[in-house]
Amino acid sequence: MTTITLIPGDGIGPEIMDAALLVLDALKPGLDYEYADAGLAALEKHGELLPQATLDSIARNKVALKSPLTTPVGGGFTSINVTLRKHFDLYANVRPARSFPNTRSRFPTGVDLITVRENTEGVYIGEGQEVSDDGETAVLTSKVTHKGSERIVRYAFELARKTGRRKVTVVHKANILKSTSGLFLKTAREVAGRYADIECNELIVDNTCMQLVMRPEQFDIIVTTNLFGDIISDLCAGLVGGLGLAPGANIGEHAAIFEAVHGSAPDIAGKGIANPCALLLGVGQMLDHLAKPELANRLRDAIIATMEAKDALTPDLGGTGNTMGFARAIAARL
Repeated sequence: MTTITLIPGDGIGPEIMDAALLVLDALKPGLDYEYADAGLAALEKHGELLPQATLDSIARNKVALKSPLTTPVGGGFTSINVTLRKHFDLYANVRPARSFPNTRSRFPTGVDLITVRENTEGVYIGEGQEVSDDGETAVLTSKVTHKGSERIVRYAFELARKTGRRKVTVVHKANILKSTSGLFLKTAREVAGRYADIECNELIVDNTCMQLVMRPEQFDIIVTTNLFGDIISDLCAGLVGGLGLAPGANIGEHAAIFEAVHGSAPDIAGKGIANPCALLLGVGQMLDHLAKPELANRLRDAIIATMEAKDALTPDLGGTGNTMGFARAIAARL
Protein backbone atom coordinates (compact mmCIF):
# COMPACT_ATOMS: atom_id res chain seq x y z
CA MET A 1 0.00 0.00 0.00
CA THR A 2 1.40 3.38 -1.05
CA THR A 3 0.99 6.31 1.36
CA ILE A 4 0.65 9.87 0.06
CA THR A 5 0.69 13.14 1.97
CA LEU A 6 -2.53 15.18 1.81
CA ILE A 7 -2.45 18.93 2.43
CA PRO A 8 -6.08 20.20 2.61
CA GLY A 9 -5.01 23.85 2.38
CA ASP A 10 -6.93 27.07 2.92
CA GLY A 11 -10.16 28.68 1.73
CA ILE A 12 -11.89 26.28 -0.65
CA GLY A 13 -8.98 23.84 -0.26
CA PRO A 14 -10.61 21.43 2.22
CA GLU A 15 -13.82 21.37 0.15
CA ILE A 16 -12.14 20.41 -3.12
CA MET A 17 -9.86 17.96 -1.30
CA ASP A 18 -12.92 16.15 0.10
CA ALA A 19 -14.38 16.06 -3.41
CA ALA A 20 -11.13 14.76 -4.90
CA LEU A 21 -10.87 12.00 -2.30
CA LEU A 22 -14.47 10.92 -2.93
CA VAL A 23 -13.58 10.35 -6.58
CA LEU A 24 -10.14 8.91 -5.86
CA ASP A 25 -11.57 6.37 -3.42
CA ALA A 26 -14.08 5.28 -6.07
CA LEU A 27 -11.13 4.35 -8.28
CA LYS A 28 -9.77 2.04 -5.55
CA PRO A 29 -6.15 2.98 -6.25
CA GLY A 30 -4.66 1.22 -3.22
CA LEU A 31 -3.48 4.38 -1.44
CA ASP A 32 -3.24 5.35 2.21
CA TYR A 33 -3.44 9.00 3.27
CA GLU A 34 -1.37 10.96 5.75
CA TYR A 35 -2.74 14.42 6.48
CA ALA A 36 -0.43 17.40 6.98
CA ASP A 37 -0.91 21.12 7.54
CA ALA A 38 0.40 24.11 5.62
CA GLY A 39 -0.69 27.68 4.97
CA LEU A 40 -3.00 29.70 7.21
CA ALA A 41 -4.41 26.53 8.74
CA ALA A 42 -0.91 25.55 9.87
CA LEU A 43 -0.17 29.08 11.09
CA GLU A 44 -3.23 29.00 13.32
CA LYS A 45 -2.53 25.49 14.68
CA HIS A 46 1.27 25.42 14.84
CA GLY A 47 2.42 29.04 14.63
CA GLU A 48 4.19 28.54 11.28
CA LEU A 49 3.11 28.31 7.65
CA LEU A 50 5.10 25.20 6.81
CA PRO A 51 5.75 22.97 9.86
CA GLN A 52 8.68 20.59 9.93
CA ALA A 53 6.23 17.72 10.38
CA THR A 54 4.75 18.50 6.97
CA LEU A 55 8.17 18.57 5.32
CA ASP A 56 8.99 15.27 7.03
CA SER A 57 5.77 13.71 5.77
CA ILE A 58 6.47 14.68 2.16
CA ALA A 59 10.07 13.50 2.43
CA ARG A 60 8.91 10.17 3.85
CA ASN A 61 6.08 9.52 1.38
CA LYS A 62 7.68 11.22 -1.64
CA VAL A 63 4.26 12.07 -3.11
CA ALA A 64 1.84 14.79 -1.96
CA LEU A 65 -1.54 16.07 -3.11
CA LYS A 66 -1.97 19.72 -2.19
CA SER A 67 -4.96 22.04 -2.19
CA PRO A 68 -4.42 25.81 -2.55
CA LEU A 69 -2.50 27.55 0.23
CA THR A 70 -2.61 31.17 1.34
CA THR A 71 0.62 33.03 2.07
CA PRO A 72 -0.15 36.13 4.18
CA VAL A 73 0.66 39.44 2.52
CA GLY A 74 3.53 41.30 4.17
CA GLY A 75 5.07 40.40 7.49
CA GLY A 76 8.12 38.86 5.87
CA PHE A 77 6.28 35.71 4.80
CA THR A 78 7.73 33.98 1.75
CA SER A 79 5.68 31.98 -0.75
CA ILE A 80 4.93 28.50 0.57
CA ASN A 81 4.87 27.08 -2.93
CA VAL A 82 8.30 28.53 -3.76
CA THR A 83 9.62 27.24 -0.43
CA LEU A 84 8.38 23.72 -1.16
CA ARG A 85 9.91 23.76 -4.64
CA LYS A 86 13.27 24.90 -3.34
CA HIS A 87 13.29 22.57 -0.32
CA PHE A 88 12.60 19.43 -2.37
CA ASP A 89 14.29 20.65 -5.57
CA LEU A 90 11.07 20.20 -7.53
CA TYR A 91 12.62 21.43 -10.72
CA ALA A 92 9.87 20.54 -13.22
CA ASN A 93 6.49 22.26 -13.15
CA VAL A 94 4.17 20.41 -15.52
CA ARG A 95 0.93 22.15 -16.56
CA PRO A 96 -1.34 20.42 -19.10
CA ALA A 97 -4.08 22.39 -20.85
CA ARG A 98 -6.72 20.70 -22.94
CA SER A 99 -10.10 21.61 -24.35
CA PHE A 100 -13.13 20.47 -22.36
CA PRO A 101 -16.77 20.41 -23.47
CA ASN A 102 -19.27 22.97 -22.22
CA THR A 103 -16.74 25.48 -20.93
CA ARG A 104 -16.81 29.23 -21.30
CA SER A 105 -13.86 29.07 -23.64
CA ARG A 106 -12.92 30.33 -27.07
CA PHE A 107 -11.38 26.91 -27.76
CA PRO A 108 -13.87 24.18 -26.77
CA THR A 109 -11.89 21.85 -29.05
CA GLY A 110 -8.40 21.63 -30.47
CA VAL A 111 -6.18 22.49 -27.49
CA ASP A 112 -4.07 19.69 -26.02
CA LEU A 113 -0.67 20.89 -24.85
CA ILE A 114 1.67 20.76 -21.87
CA THR A 115 3.81 23.57 -20.49
CA VAL A 116 7.00 22.32 -18.83
CA ARG A 117 8.37 25.15 -16.69
CA GLU A 118 11.74 25.26 -14.97
CA ASN A 119 10.81 25.64 -11.32
CA THR A 120 13.92 26.56 -9.30
CA GLU A 121 15.87 29.29 -11.13
CA GLY A 122 15.42 32.66 -12.84
CA VAL A 123 13.91 35.88 -11.55
CA TYR A 124 10.78 34.16 -10.21
CA ILE A 125 12.55 32.80 -7.12
CA GLY A 126 13.33 36.36 -6.03
CA GLU A 127 17.05 36.19 -5.31
CA GLY A 128 19.18 39.33 -5.07
CA GLN A 129 16.34 41.76 -4.49
CA GLU A 130 17.57 45.20 -3.48
CA VAL A 131 16.06 48.66 -3.31
CA SER A 132 18.29 51.70 -3.05
CA ASP A 133 18.20 53.83 0.09
CA ASP A 134 16.35 56.59 -1.73
CA GLY A 135 13.76 54.13 -3.07
CA GLU A 136 14.46 55.17 -6.65
CA THR A 137 16.13 52.01 -7.93
CA ALA A 138 15.28 48.33 -7.56
CA VAL A 139 17.48 45.41 -8.61
CA LEU A 140 16.67 41.71 -8.99
CA THR A 141 19.10 38.93 -9.92
CA SER A 142 18.28 36.31 -12.54
CA LYS A 143 20.39 33.16 -12.41
CA VAL A 144 20.13 30.45 -15.06
CA THR A 145 22.48 27.46 -15.01
CA HIS A 146 23.48 24.86 -17.57
CA LYS A 147 22.49 22.11 -15.13
CA GLY A 148 19.04 23.58 -14.50
CA SER A 149 18.43 24.19 -18.18
CA GLU A 150 19.68 20.76 -19.23
CA ARG A 151 17.51 18.80 -16.84
CA ILE A 152 14.27 20.69 -17.58
CA VAL A 153 14.70 20.41 -21.34
CA ARG A 154 15.62 16.74 -21.01
CA TYR A 155 12.49 16.26 -18.88
CA ALA A 156 10.37 17.82 -21.63
CA PHE A 157 11.79 15.56 -24.33
CA GLU A 158 11.45 12.47 -22.17
CA LEU A 159 7.85 13.45 -21.42
CA ALA A 160 7.23 13.76 -25.16
CA ARG A 161 8.53 10.23 -25.71
CA LYS A 162 6.59 8.81 -22.78
CA THR A 163 3.28 10.37 -23.82
CA GLY A 164 3.64 9.89 -27.57
CA ARG A 165 3.91 13.58 -28.36
CA ARG A 166 5.93 14.60 -31.38
CA LYS A 167 7.06 18.20 -30.90
CA VAL A 168 8.80 20.29 -28.24
CA THR A 169 8.80 24.07 -28.53
CA VAL A 170 11.66 25.84 -26.72
CA VAL A 171 10.48 29.29 -25.60
CA HIS A 172 13.09 31.98 -24.86
CA LYS A 173 14.06 35.65 -25.14
CA ALA A 174 17.65 35.08 -26.19
CA ASN A 175 17.54 37.93 -28.71
CA ILE A 176 17.51 40.39 -25.78
CA LEU A 177 18.43 38.42 -22.64
CA LYS A 178 21.57 37.11 -24.25
CA SER A 179 23.21 35.78 -21.09
CA THR A 180 20.41 34.02 -19.19
CA SER A 181 17.96 33.17 -21.95
CA GLY A 182 20.91 32.69 -24.27
CA LEU A 183 22.35 29.98 -22.04
CA PHE A 184 18.95 28.30 -21.79
CA LEU A 185 18.55 28.25 -25.57
CA LYS A 186 22.11 27.03 -26.18
CA THR A 187 21.60 24.20 -23.68
CA ALA A 188 18.20 23.33 -25.17
CA ARG A 189 19.78 22.94 -28.60
CA GLU A 190 22.38 20.57 -27.15
CA VAL A 191 19.67 18.44 -25.54
CA ALA A 192 17.43 18.46 -28.62
CA GLY A 193 20.28 16.94 -30.62
CA ARG A 194 19.92 13.74 -28.57
CA TYR A 195 16.26 13.29 -29.57
CA ALA A 196 16.16 12.88 -33.32
CA ASP A 197 12.70 11.29 -33.08
CA ILE A 198 11.15 14.44 -31.58
CA GLU A 199 10.65 17.62 -33.59
CA CYS A 200 12.07 20.71 -31.92
CA ASN A 201 11.35 24.32 -32.75
CA GLU A 202 12.22 27.61 -31.08
CA LEU A 203 10.02 30.63 -30.43
CA ILE A 204 10.59 33.98 -28.74
CA VAL A 205 8.26 34.33 -25.77
CA ASP A 206 6.21 37.26 -27.07
CA ASN A 207 5.59 35.50 -30.38
CA THR A 208 4.66 32.38 -28.41
CA CYS A 209 1.91 34.26 -26.59
CA MET A 210 0.50 35.60 -29.86
CA GLN A 211 0.64 32.18 -31.51
CA LEU A 212 -1.07 30.52 -28.54
CA VAL A 213 -3.99 32.93 -28.81
CA MET A 214 -4.25 32.60 -32.59
CA ARG A 215 -3.44 28.91 -33.24
CA PRO A 216 -2.95 26.91 -30.03
CA GLU A 217 -3.40 23.63 -31.88
CA GLN A 218 0.13 23.98 -33.28
CA PHE A 219 1.67 23.36 -29.84
CA ASP A 220 2.37 20.01 -28.22
CA ILE A 221 4.92 20.49 -25.40
CA ILE A 222 6.34 23.90 -24.47
CA VAL A 223 9.50 24.07 -22.36
CA THR A 224 10.75 27.34 -20.92
CA THR A 225 12.25 29.17 -17.97
CA ASN A 226 10.56 29.92 -14.67
CA LEU A 227 8.91 33.32 -15.13
CA PHE A 228 7.99 32.76 -18.78
CA GLY A 229 6.47 29.40 -17.82
CA ASP A 230 4.43 30.98 -15.04
CA ILE A 231 2.87 33.44 -17.47
CA ILE A 232 2.45 31.07 -20.41
CA SER A 233 0.82 28.31 -18.37
CA ASP A 234 -1.84 30.72 -17.07
CA LEU A 235 -2.42 31.96 -20.60
CA CYS A 236 -2.95 28.34 -21.65
CA ALA A 237 -5.44 27.84 -18.82
CA GLY A 238 -7.33 30.85 -20.14
CA LEU A 239 -7.59 29.23 -23.54
CA VAL A 240 -9.52 26.26 -22.16
CA GLY A 241 -11.81 27.79 -19.56
CA GLY A 242 -9.67 29.15 -16.74
CA LEU A 243 -7.77 28.04 -13.66
CA GLY A 244 -10.67 25.87 -12.50
CA LEU A 245 -9.47 23.37 -15.11
CA ALA A 246 -5.74 23.82 -14.54
CA PRO A 247 -3.77 21.17 -12.63
CA GLY A 248 -0.06 21.25 -11.93
CA ALA A 249 2.67 18.82 -10.99
CA ASN A 250 5.93 19.76 -9.29
CA ILE A 251 8.45 17.01 -9.95
CA GLY A 252 11.90 16.38 -8.51
CA GLU A 253 14.27 13.47 -8.21
CA HIS A 254 13.10 12.55 -4.72
CA ALA A 255 9.59 14.01 -4.31
CA ALA A 256 6.56 15.15 -6.28
CA ILE A 257 3.69 17.46 -5.31
CA PHE A 258 0.43 17.58 -7.29
CA GLU A 259 -1.99 20.46 -7.02
CA ALA A 260 -4.70 22.71 -8.29
CA VAL A 261 -2.85 25.80 -9.44
CA HIS A 262 -5.63 28.26 -8.64
CA GLY A 263 -5.83 30.20 -5.39
CA SER A 264 -7.73 29.53 -2.20
CA ALA A 265 -10.72 31.71 -3.25
CA PRO A 266 -11.73 32.87 0.23
CA ASP A 267 -14.71 34.75 -1.25
CA ILE A 268 -16.52 31.47 -1.99
CA ALA A 269 -15.05 29.32 0.79
CA GLY A 270 -17.71 27.42 2.71
CA LYS A 271 -20.38 27.89 0.03
CA GLY A 272 -19.86 24.48 -1.52
CA ILE A 273 -19.72 25.78 -5.08
CA ALA A 274 -16.01 25.48 -5.88
CA ASN A 275 -15.07 23.57 -9.01
CA PRO A 276 -12.99 20.50 -7.98
CA CYS A 277 -11.75 19.72 -11.50
CA ALA A 278 -8.31 21.31 -11.23
CA LEU A 279 -7.42 19.20 -8.18
CA LEU A 280 -9.02 16.11 -9.75
CA LEU A 281 -6.91 16.60 -12.87
CA GLY A 282 -3.93 16.92 -10.53
CA VAL A 283 -4.98 13.54 -9.10
CA GLY A 284 -4.79 12.22 -12.66
CA GLN A 285 -1.22 13.49 -12.95
CA MET A 286 -0.42 11.86 -9.61
CA LEU A 287 -1.81 8.52 -10.77
CA ASP A 288 0.32 8.73 -13.92
CA HIS A 289 3.35 9.41 -11.71
CA LEU A 290 2.49 6.39 -9.55
CA ALA A 291 2.46 4.19 -12.68
CA LYS A 292 -1.33 3.84 -12.66
CA PRO A 293 -2.11 5.32 -16.10
CA GLU A 294 -5.24 3.21 -16.61
CA LEU A 295 -6.80 4.79 -13.50
CA ALA A 296 -5.67 8.26 -14.59
CA ASN A 297 -7.31 7.81 -17.99
CA ARG A 298 -10.53 6.51 -16.43
CA LEU A 299 -10.62 9.60 -14.21
CA ARG A 300 -10.08 12.02 -17.09
CA ASP A 301 -12.70 10.25 -19.21
CA ALA A 302 -15.22 10.48 -16.36
CA ILE A 303 -14.56 14.21 -15.96
CA ILE A 304 -15.12 14.77 -19.67
CA ALA A 305 -18.30 12.66 -19.67
CA THR A 306 -19.68 14.64 -16.73
CA MET A 307 -18.94 17.93 -18.44
CA GLU A 308 -20.58 16.68 -21.63
CA ALA A 309 -23.69 15.70 -19.69
CA LYS A 310 -23.93 19.16 -18.04
CA ASP A 311 -25.95 17.67 -15.18
CA ALA A 312 -23.75 18.70 -12.24
CA LEU A 313 -21.59 21.61 -13.34
CA THR A 314 -20.56 24.24 -10.80
CA PRO A 315 -21.42 27.92 -11.38
CA ASP A 316 -18.03 28.81 -12.90
CA LEU A 317 -18.82 26.33 -15.68
CA GLY A 318 -22.30 27.74 -16.22
CA GLY A 319 -24.16 25.20 -14.08
CA THR A 320 -26.06 25.31 -10.81
CA GLY A 321 -24.41 22.34 -9.13
CA ASN A 322 -22.18 22.13 -6.08
CA THR A 323 -18.73 20.79 -5.31
CA MET A 324 -19.68 17.40 -3.88
CA GLY A 325 -22.50 16.88 -6.37
CA PHE A 326 -20.03 17.39 -9.19
CA ALA A 327 -17.65 14.90 -7.56
CA ARG A 328 -20.40 12.32 -7.06
CA ALA A 329 -21.41 12.65 -10.73
CA ILE A 330 -17.82 12.02 -11.80
CA ALA A 331 -17.48 9.06 -9.44
CA ALA A 332 -20.69 7.53 -10.79
CA ARG A 333 -19.19 7.54 -14.29
CA LEU A 334 -15.97 5.77 -13.43
